[in-house]
Amino acid sequence: MQWDSAAYLQFGAERTQPSVDLVKRIELERPRKLLDVGCGPGNSTQVLADTFPNALRIIGIDSSPEMIETAKGDHPDMEFRILDASALPSLGENDFDVVFSNACLQWVPDHPRVLRDMLALLRPGGVLAVQLPMNYEEPIHQIIKGLAASDDWRAELADARTFHTLRQEDYFDILAAETGGFQMWQTTYLHRLPSHEAIMDWYKGTGLRPYLSLLSEDRARIFERAVLEEIVKRYPKQRNGEIIFRFPRFFFTASPKA
Repeated sequence: MQWDSAAYLQFGAERTQPSVDLVKRIELERPRKLLDVGCGPGNSTQVLADTFPNALRIIGIDSSPEMIETAKGDHPDMEFRILDASALPSLGENDFDVVFSNACLQWVPDHPRVLRDMLALLRPGGVLAVQLPMNYEEPIHQIIKGLAASDDWRAELADARTFHTLRQEDYFDILAAETGGFQMWQTTYLHRLPSHEAIMDWYKGTGLRPYLSLLSEDRARIFERAVLEEIVKRYPKQRNGEIIFRFPRFFFTASPKA
């Protein structure tokens, strides 16, 4: 599945805000070596660089060549590598002060293993900081899931990539067993979008891609129209014509065991 950095960055400010909020909870005065797991086009990596200007090295990794190409072009002074988050031991480095990941791990299977791998990259006293979308009960996901399972689409979309996010209770148990201490919280962002079409544009950059990638061009357009019709029904307009687009996100920070 290919990623489109331009589509992703169409809502760059909204997608970057959780990184800004997460990095504020990293309670280290002068971290020197940082890793951004699932850096995308480099917007979250830039947040790390702006917050910790004295850092000696900040490395961004992503499995998407398209995203890494954009990141290198937009941030030529930073270090980026193509690497899947499920293969962190192959990075060949450790002793990071911070391992950071914003809206990436939902695409990666086996979170107990991945989180152990992330913690293993930290030096003693380092910080793991993670944000995951937790919006699967919101209308947009229910619309897409329901259509994909319907008679009209089931045969074509049966192999659509699923998200790997666990329950918050599961993350609690993993972190309680694997870390020296942790904090968890959730924030629901109320994004102001100008139209129902803007919700479609948002999801064509992320959550719709596993579905659209399995369809022909004509069938993809039909599926998009079907999704938009349901969006119009489920997301009412405000008096000024804008749409409130709710987006819950789950955060945690943790430190490795001593």
